[in-house]
Formats: sequence, C-alpha cells, structure tokens
Amino acid sequence: MTNPQRPLAGTTVGAIGLGAMPLSIEHRPDESRAVATVHAALDAGVTLIDTADSYHWHAGEEGHNERLVARALARYGGDTSGVLIATKGGRGRPGDGSWTVTATPEHLKRAARASAGRLGLEAIGLYQLHKPDPDVPWAESVGALRELLDAGTIRAAGISNVTTGQIREAYEILGDGLVSVQNQYSPAVRDSEPQLRLCTELGLAFLPWSPLGGISRSSLDGPSGPASAGTAFHRVAAVHGVSPQRVALAWLLARSPAVIPLPGASRPASITDSAGAVRLELTEAELAELGAPLSSRTGAQTG
Repeated sequence: MTNPQRPLAGTTVGAIGLGAMPLSIEHRPDESRAVATVHAALDAGVTLIDTADSYHWHAGEEGHNERLVARALARYGGDTSGVLIATKGGRGRPGDGSWTVTATPEHLKRAARASAGRLGLEAIGLYQLHKPDPDVPWAESVGALRELLDAGTIRAAGISNVTTGQIREAYEILGDGLVSVQNQYSPAVRDSEPQLRLCTELGLAFLPWSPLGGISRSSLDGPSGPASAGTAFHRVAAVHGVSPQRVALAWLLARSPAVIPLPGASRPASITDSAGAVRLELTEAELAELGAPLSSRTGAQTG
C-alpha cells in the first residue's frame, strides 16, 4: 500500500496535502465552511497545507488565505504541532481576476516577513517562490530565498512553475535548503515529467498543483490521449467503488516517491475523499492503463 507519509522540509507529512487556494479566491465558501474544510483535512491525516499571499479575491485582501489557515488551525481542537504550512510569494492579484508576477529580492524578502506574521510563525516551514519573474534574473530571485534561509525567516525553500534548468540553478544556489518543486501535473497535464524525474533524482519533493485536471465528466469527450484520460480513471474508479479523483491521486502517488499532490478543496467531503487516496492500491495493470510509474520507464531525459 502507498506510504501515507512522505519526507518534506526536514520532517514527514501526509502523502496528500491540501491546496487551500479555493477557500479564498473567486466563489469561495463562507468562513465556517472554509474552516470546516481545513479541520476535515486534519482529521483525515493531512499535515501539509499549501497557501500563498496572493490567494485572495478582491483588491486589498493580500494574505486572506494565510490568515484563514492560521485561524482554522487556532480553532482546531486537536494537536497541530505536526502540520507544515507551505506558503508562497512573488505573485499578486489586483482584484480584477488577473495575476501579476513580482520576484525582486526586495519584494520576496518583504513578502516572506509579512507571511510569517500573518501565519503567526517565527519561521515559515516552507517558503516557495511562486513563479519566475521574466524581468528579474532567476539567480537574483533565488538568492533572496538564500538570504531568507540564512536569516532564519524560513526553514526551507521551494520553487514553483519552473523548468529543469531553473531547478538545477536553484539547487546550485540553495543546496540542501531547496526541498521542493511545485508545478502543474495531472492526468491531463503531464509536461512536467522531466521536472518530476529531476526532483526524484535530486531528492526533492514534487508537489503537483491542480492534480485533478482531466478527470471531470466534461473532459471525457475530448481527443484521445492525456487530455481525455478521464475515461480510464472513471473505469478504474468504478472497479474499486471510489471516486475518479481518488484514483487520480493514487496514480500520482505511484508515479514517484517524491510526489505529494495538493488537491484543492472548498468542502469537507472533498478533502476527506482525496485523503483516502493513500489507502487505494492500484494494480500494475491499472497503472499501465493510466500511465506507468516513472520508475518503470527508461530513456527519458531530465533536461
């Protein structure tokens, strides 16, 4: 059976994390349901919660999701000492639905300090550079993470939405301080396999965002291939009597021991179902139908 714990940032976390973004962006739930969703995640064994200072809806709400997560943890009746909060800096939302990118060293250092304050942390357990800024040399942005590590503002660093070349350069700058890469990866979007391979090689955690893309009913009428892979996930789900979402997450866990998916949720039932993927064992034949684990393939390049 899939190992329910995986290493990250000097500790171990549940193999399924919670992507908290849906709790704060457009069409977010009310606070009572949002808090209940975080509590359901903790009840289900989730100990990694992924947030960002830019996860909000309206202008002037910077840090909405971070503050919400902090309140939810404070109201939880159980032990939260083993929960790892991973947040991100380098993106913004002006309130019109768009996203901006600002990854200057000055911005990142200021943003990290502000995030720590909102989360009520002396040091952020995992701080991630949200996206490369095309107007800032990559080494300068990553260098800010090095400074934050050296200052003790953050305990571990991650990068997101990156190429293999950017991973290698960040690894040279940060060394063991770099612990994770967060890229989009799902049944429908598999173009980050080179990055996943490299993370596995370097011993970095790979945190897929939007990991459930491609398995909704609306995706089943598309062209053949990964973009319409939902049909296979629905077939396997019917055999096991579980949701296609749970099958997709179990498939991701089988791709590599480096993978820790971050499914988003805005209802308690959704994250409870997702967390159950750690108990779903897929057969070799099912994995072959869905897409074989990387360890069973040969000849691919990490870039």
